[in-house]
Amino acid sequence: MDHNTEVTLTHFSTEHLDHLNSFQLPKEQEKFTALPKDVLEVTENQYRIVLLSNEKPVGYFLLHSTKRVMEYTDNPHAMLLTAFSINYLYQGKGIAKKGMILLEDFVKKEFPTCNEIILAVNHKNIPAQKLYAKVGFQDTGRRKVGPIGEQFIMSLDVNEDLS
Repeated sequence: MDHNTEVTLTHFSTEHLDHLNSFQLPKEQEKFTALPKDVLEVTENQYRIVLLSNEKPVGYFLLHSTKRVMEYTDNPHAMLLTAFSINYLYQGKGIAKKGMILLEDFVKKEFPTCNEIILAVNHKNIPAQKLYAKVGFQDTGRRKVGPIGEQFIMSLDVNEDLS
């Protein structure tokens, strides 16, 4: 990866739209996630987060603090991460990992009441499982049946600063 690549997380804005709508994923990845253009409509307590590489939108995901979170955890202060994708043209450059490493601090700053991030990853999606594990997500041991099979429920503790 180019060490000059600056990766940041930011809230969605309409200026990101053209890039997000042009996202491409190979078919074998599409089945595991949603393209940004398919999840741009959000409801209350859903937050669209854009992953920027050198200020260009290259990744996208949703954070939820809706009732849906309770399908994955009993923690009332958890948020659910869904629809994570990196535009295929930018995959393999370490951008997803950099973005996920930034996630904890981003959530602490933007959602100070959140102390856990939960996600579901398909049992066949090994690259995503490895990525999430590398950045600190842990398998909770819980399982959920998703649209294309069993999903592992993973969790990241968002620790409050003890300073």
